[in-house]
Amino acid sequence: MPDTTCHMSISLDGFVAGPDQSRDNPLGRRGIELHRWHIGDERATEADSVAAEWLMRPRGAYVMGRNMFGPVRGEWEGDWRGWWGSEPPYHAPVFVLTHHAHEPIQMEGGTTFHFVTDGFDAAFARALDAAGEDGVDIAGGASTVRQALMAGVVDELTLDIAPVLLGSGERIFDGVDGFAFEPVEVLHSPLATHVRYRRTI
Repeated sequence: MPDTTCHMSISLDGFVAGPDQSRDNPLGRRGIELHRWHIGDERATEADSVAAEWLMRPRGAYVMGRNMFGPVRGEWEGDWRGWWGSEPPYHAPVFVLTHHAHEPIQMEGGTTFHFVTDGFDAAFARALDAAGEDGVDIAGGASTVRQALMAGVVDELTLDIAPVLLGSGERIFDGVDGFAFEPVEVLHSPLATHVRYRRTI
């Protein structure tokens, strides 16, 4: 079976987003500081470019939480179609975890958002079926990654560890019992230490 991957930027104190996420501040307060390595900071190095290639490699399907898809809570309102404009970067089916049903949203470039109301396991099963030999990526956010780690489905986990302390926000490891991964590649830059882990069991 093809690998299931996950690639997240994270602070030194374990947060993948800052507090107070909103439509105007999707990564929360100071959350953008975790992503300087791939958004045009002049200090970015070749290591950051390689890690960005890891991040953007094509996958057959994606699973994400509703918080990553957009800021709307509760029942759906308006015509929200994601943060990424008319052509999201996925170019594959994306299965969005939600408690509120929604018709699929087809975007340019091959991305279709499917909304799954019966939990992570169901969304992951649908993603596996859609991905075929191209594999699944757990795209975030924190709660969805936690569920994937607790389900033991992640084969490769990449963390971009930014030299930042956020103090509060969204964590991915709260409630995760154990870390069955070992580092297989490490790249360094002034903006992040990129560690690629593989599952050991």
